[in-house]
Amino acid sequence: GSHDSFSFYIDEASPVGPEQPETVQNFVSVFGTVAKKLMRKWLATQTMNFTSQLGAGIRYFDLRISTKPRDPDNELYFAHGLFSAKVKEGLEEINEFLAEHPKEVVFLDFNHFYGMQKYHHEKLVQMLKDTYGNKMCPAIFAHEVSLQYLWEKEHQILVFYHSPVALEVPFLWPGQMMPAPWANTTDPEKLIQFLQASVTERRKKGSFFISQVVLTPKASTVVKGVASGLRETITERALPAMMQWIRTQKPGESGVNIITADFVELGDFISTVIKLNYDLDEGEDDTT
Repeated sequence: GSHDSFSFYIDEASPVGPEQPETVQNFVSVFGTVAKKLMRKWLATQTMNFTSQLGAGIRYFDLRISTKPRDPDNELYFAHGLFSAKVKEGLEEINEFLAEHPKEVVFLDFNHFYGMQKYHHEKLVQMLKDTYGNKMCPAIFAHEVSLQYLWEKEHQILVFYHSPVALEVPFLWPGQMMPAPWANTTDPEKLIQFLQASVTERRKKGSFFISQVVLTPKASTVVKGVASGLRETITERALPAMMQWIRTQKPGESGVNIITADFVELGDFISTVIKLNYDLDEGEDDTT
């Protein structure tokens, strides 16, 4: 999986997102375009668009949706500090891949909503229906969802929706079925301790589970590395330790399930996670 999956599309010309604190809003109002260029270096956690991520092997997308203040078209956008692509365009891009690869399955996790009223949610739900139709798998128990089941039903999408709206729509999986504990640290050692504890404590049945192999910059980190950005200052330096943790994991009910990262093309993140599935196959062979 990719963290802030849509952030490749962040637009430096866009307004600042409504979730940003007043200090950030003031910084941008004073320094304008220069401030937004610096912000993008810390807010864009991916360098690949959806099509490239899918081609590389990413199958889980972390999505945050926002309305744009004073937008006459009342569009919905992906957002992370600054606005990104229109949601409709991103959904269609993913659908093109699915149409060409009928046995592939993708998880869409709508986990943050900014500035959205009831009618915005209704608009998004209708957009999902129009784009994916019967490709979406209705919410059932997580452990009942096998690839065989999805192929038989011709489902290719599981949509997770972290809002009470999910309870009203059969094809929306409630957000609590996709927990994603967040370490909120810049320290690789603390991150790994947190990841290990989270995997140990996870519920074994009834939900999916995300391990976020992601470091989060503090304000002081950003100030020190203001011109270099997230990738150079934090992610690349911590990569060896994070990859070592991933390699030692076991998949399955008592192990890892979905693993997300920033800059998913770095190192051999994607191939290493995919290889864990073969450990699962071997485990099944041992028990039969």
